[in-house]
Amino acid sequence: MRLSQTFTALKYPNYRLWFCGQLVSLFGTWMQMMAQSYLVFELTKSPAFLGYVSFAFGLPSWIFMLYGGVISDRMSRRKLMLIAQSTMMLLAFVLTWLTFSGLIQPWHIIVLAFLLGVANAFDAPARQAIIFELVDKKDITNAIALNSTLFNLSAVAGPAAAGVIYMAFGPEWCFAVNGISYLAVITALLLMKLEDRAIPSKRSSTLSSLKEGIKYTFSDPDIWPIICLIGATTLFGFSFATLMPAWAVTVLEGDATTNGLLQAARGGGAVLSALILASLGRFAFRGKLISFSVFSFPLFLVAFALVRTVSLSLLMLILIGIVLQLIMNLSNAILQTQVKDSVRGRVMSIYSLTHFGFMPIGGLFAGMMAEFAGEPITVIISGAIFLLSISILWVKAPQLRKLK
Repeated sequence: MRLSQTFTALKYPNYRLWFCGQLVSLFGTWMQMMAQSYLVFELTKSPAFLGYVSFAFGLPSWIFMLYGGVISDRMSRRKLMLIAQSTMMLLAFVLTWLTFSGLIQPWHIIVLAFLLGVANAFDAPARQAIIFELVDKKDITNAIALNSTLFNLSAVAGPAAAGVIYMAFGPEWCFAVNGISYLAVITALLLMKLEDRAIPSKRSSTLSSLKEGIKYTFSDPDIWPIICLIGATTLFGFSFATLMPAWAVTVLEGDATTNGLLQAARGGGAVLSALILASLGRFAFRGKLISFSVFSFPLFLVAFALVRTVSLSLLMLILIGIVLQLIMNLSNAILQTQVKDSVRGRVMSIYSLTHFGFMPIGGLFAGMMAEFAGEPITVIISGAIFLLSISILWVKAPQLRKLK
């Protein structure tokens, strides 16, 4: 670990623009996510409804994400992102207006979550793939780690600020801040000076392109296990996050501020994890680090389910944030360095589909189970299923622990 290596990717002007724009935009995104989830729980008093909103956001991933990957390989990724980010900004302002006017209903939030998921289905593959256009290949792991750092810095500051603003002024101001924050990333994209990317003049049909991307992904011995790992993590590992508003109120007997602290603790652990990964530089023990992370994660998850004080809950969430982010960052870095650029958008769309598509299914499962069995039992069961899934994968794909 060397501090001098931590911010290597920031020497690239385009990446600096990206970093600054995303830092502002993601702060607003996390504010809206926290405020929206707590508003839903206030309106419905139902943990299951939290799962419905999560499912509504993720459903478009299954419908459009793979097509978004094809589009990402066929046109300027910057242009695609500008369209998607502008759409997200408009949806944030619609949610702001509905809340300010007092017209907001739970079904409004579900519809807007679905539309946001549609925009995200086209944005996510391009957002993942464009990193390779901003830095050299040798610094891609550092860039991904710094991306994670800014994402999780926002995850710390956004929910914490949202908790205070929510209690003081109401959720509508959280939504308004998010809408305005999109201007930062849109401006950054417009200011970037990117080299023209080679786009094939002869194009096969959309279906053929999809088949090519899927075949490539699941025939590569280093790529398919990573996709399976991401699937297990998002389906069973992230499901606890859906329950945070209910956990703050029913398990810890807190309020919106407690919810913000819980979200911030997980984000703080993730920031620490990303900074550690960035400072490691071009290390050659990714497989060992992933192995440690995936087998320690369910243990921390069960420990979180068993504690009943805010202080111990925050400590467990910090540890969960550290290992969970190691899994996600290392997986992303391995994919980015292994994949061919001609299919990068499609492979990253499969990665994004696994992430954004499986997560709401896990959230729906967790919300419905918590309705009947309670939040702590749900988290324990999710951790046990994750451990079983990962154990099978580690037997079937021993190459994972040997990755450099």
